Amino acid sequence: MNKIYLRPIMKDLSQGSRLSYVRQYRHLYQEDVAKKLGLSGERCERTIQNYERNARVPKQDRLEELANIYNVNVNAIREYDFKKNIDVVYILMWLEEQWDSYYIDLIKNKYIFNNNTTEMIELYNEWMEMREKKSAGEITPDDYLEWKLNK
Repeated sequence: MNKIYLRPIMKDLSQGSRLSYVRQYRHLYQEDVAKKLGLSGERCERTIQNYERNARVPKQDRLEELANIYNVNVNAIREYDFKKNIDVVYILMWLEEQWDSYYIDLIKNKYIFNNNTTEMIELYNEWMEMREKKSAGEITPDDYLEWKLNK
């Protein structure tokens, strides 16, 4: 019997939704993640549930542990506070996962760029290159998502 795998669906762009999305994309259960974190007890997955429901925000060290378990860059699952310009690009990449046909051309919107946006422009340009490779069939949609998760 062949199994069919469907990508998870994001309900919103919150940190909890992104944590849930990545966990499901990696084919992990909340209990699996809790055990890998060393949590124990009858309801050891409750901490993971709270993170995914946005009832708790993981501390930086826990976030790094989750990033290692999920095999992603911590930027993919951290909370975006938009104190860093680059957070705009990260949230736009996630918006694309929520709405596949979503597209924004930041280069045309030059008013958002200033002297502190070099890192943002570099990430945006790399993202557009990878997006083009996906559209041209040079990489698979899964390769594309892996790139985004590890950027």
